[in-house]
Formats: sequence, C-alpha cells, structure tokens
Amino acid sequence: MALSELLGLTVYDANSARMGRVREVAMLPQDDTSHIASLIVRTREGDRLVGINLLRTVNGGVHTAAIAAELPAYSSGEGMLLLERDLLDQQIIDVHGRKVVRVNDIELAMERDDPAMALGLHLRVAFVDAGARGAIRRLLKGVLPRYALSRWLQNIPPKNIPWEFVNLIETDPARRVRLRISSERVSRLHPADIADIIEELGPAERDAVFQTLDEDVAADTLEEIDPKLQVSIVNAMESERAADIVEEMDPDAAADLLADLEDERSDAILQEMQPEERQEVEELLEFEEDTAAGRMTTEYMALAPTARVHDAVEMLRHFEGGLESMSTIFLIGEGEKLVGAVPLAKLIVSHPETPLAELAADPLISCSPEADEREVAEIFDKYNLLTLPVVDDEGTLTGVITADDVIAILRAQL
Repeated sequence: MALSELLGLTVYDANSARMGRVREVAMLPQDDTSHIASLIVRTREGDRLVGINLLRTVNGGVHTAAIAAELPAYSSGEGMLLLERDLLDQQIIDVHGRKVVRVNDIELAMERDDPAMALGLHLRVAFVDAGARGAIRRLLKGVLPRYALSRWLQNIPPKNIPWEFVNLIETDPARRVRLRISSERVSRLHPADIADIIEELGPAERDAVFQTLDEDVAADTLEEIDPKLQVSIVNAMESERAADIVEEMDPDAAADLLADLEDERSDAILQEMQPEERQEVEELLEFEEDTAAGRMTTEYMALAPTARVHDAVEMLRHFEGGLESMSTIFLIGEGEKLVGAVPLAKLIVSHPETPLAELAADPLISCSPEADEREVAEIFDKYNLLTLPVVDDEGTLTGVITADDVIAILRAQL
C-alpha cells in the first residue's frame, strides 16, 4: 500500500465504530529504522495515537482493536519521523544510484506475525517512490475511483528505491542526533560520488550531510568538490571542525583551499591545526598555486640509496599519505638531494635484499618549483609518469606532483 492511499482512510475502533481518519504515519527511527510505530488519527476529540500493535486489517479502512477513550493524545512529533511531513516532497539521497531524488510517495509493506491471528499486522517502509507513478497517484487521488486509478497506474513503470538504500537529510543537528539519522550509508560511497551528491543539494542540506561525515571521509570528499563550493562549506563550519578536516587532506589540496579563504578565516583554521600539519601547509602557501611548487604535495616516500627492498616494503606498510603517492620510492642522498626514483612495480618482482639503487629508473625525470602547470602536464604526458619530483636549484627534493594533480589541472582548463 502506498502512503498516499493510507492517509485519509477511515479508522474503526474495536467495536467497528468509526473513530476518525488517518492524519499521519509515524516512525521512531531511534528504536526501529524501517517499521511504523503508530498512526496519528484525527478524531472529534483531537488527534490520537494508535499503536501499530492495535492494527487488525487495512482493507476498506483501518480496522483496529483500539478503544477510543483509552488512546493517548498526540501533542507533537518530538522524537518521531512523520512520513508525510518529513518525507513526502523532500529530498533524500539514493545511495545505490548515487544521486539526490525527491520523494513522490512511499510504498508500505504489510506483514503479519501469524495469518491466523486477528492482531499482529505490521507496516514497514519498503520503497521510496521517486518516479511519475507516485506523483500521479497523489495528484489524481479522489479524482478517479481507487480501482480505476490503480489499473491506470500499472501502465507507468515504477521508480522505486529500496528503503535500505535511502539516506535521510535532516538539517536540524539536534533532531538528527535525537532520531539517530546518520550519513553512514553515504560515507561508504566513493568520495567523488559524495561530492556529486553534495553539489546537488542546497546550502542547508549540503551542510547537514557534510557535518555527519567523519574527518577522513569529509577530507577526501572536500578535495573532489568545486573550489568555490569548498570555501562555502568550510566557512559554514566551526574553525576546530574545519581544522580537523583540513589536517586529513593532502597538504597541497589543503594549501589550495586555505589560499582561497579570507586571510582571517584561514589563519583561524591554521591556529587550530596540529603543529606538524600546520607547518607543511604554511610552507606550501608561500608558493603560487599555478606552479609546480603550488601543486606539489610534501607527503611522499623517500629512503637512502643503500636501503633495500624490504625497507621499502616496511615503509609502504606504515605510509599514511594518499594512495597516489605510493607509486614511487624516491632515493635521497647527502644533503637531501634526489638521486633516484624506484617504481613500486619493481619492488614486487625483486628480492627483499636487493639494494634500491639497483632498481632506480633511468633517466631520472624532475621539474623545478617554478615550472608552470602547462610544463608539468607536458612532462607527465611525454614520459607517461605517475609521479613527478619537484627539485630546487640545489637538487633537493621539495615535493612531489601526482597524476591526480595533473588531472585536476586539465579539468580546470576545460
């Protein structure tokens, strides 16, 4: 049964006397995330709560075992998720389709513990209808006879989203906590998909979803979002929360973000960051954004030329930087000078005792900190690189540019 069909149905008491009509359908997500807890029934004496345990049948009306005089009064929706008020015509996230949709109707499944028993009828949210069928059903309700409308709707293909793939959006932080509405399902998506979803939402809904993401997921997602929108999202946060997220971002991405903020806001976030992460980002902020130095990250793997394959493998196990920085082990000699680069693929096929110097790629390709974005992209293309070391005039390795940075450069030029 669709929610729109249930709303407005006549409700009968234990003596089959007319008691009122269904005004709302309530869930208690903190107790059960899919089953209906009660119906809110409009009676002459005011709105009353009919517990789901009192339902007998939903056939030609809602038949219950309720005694009207004993039903509790409904005063507010505190602690309740009301399906019509909170879901119909609202935006939700379809985590399976990885997109934002609008709820046109809700499909309820009717289940019974024991078919032989009069009571024990349960209502469960089965699907969210995000298609034309739900919209037309509501539009023509009361205009066409129910049986005629039902037959006509069969010609319209359904666009139902299983309830387990739905992530609710609640903009009130206190209510979100009270109803235990989280973005756990969203958090399991790829950061790029989360970014696409967030970019579809309005400011309030966007901030509501972003605030529920943990720092790691929020950082990865923020790196995928359009820079202008990044600024809007970060400006809506407390400085402490923003700092926690910026600390988890790649240093180059964090520096780009902070450079786009007002100086006062950027300084406030930097002050909340841990000293080590703050120093990395502040060093990168000194460079022009459209240069190699402005695009590089300071998170990379480096060892002495005398290190062996097993040393590199051990470093890989404990490296906390991004996956894109793990494709190359850089060899650093005296004075922090770059002397070689070992592709990750060579480690896999080499004996653990092999010196890394024997596996270094030839020639060693690098660029200067002042190289512009076009030159960086051309070097990547010419040599089919995954990483490009940035080396100063003294030969010191100052940072690394990764393939995803180049993709970002090219996308910005489209």
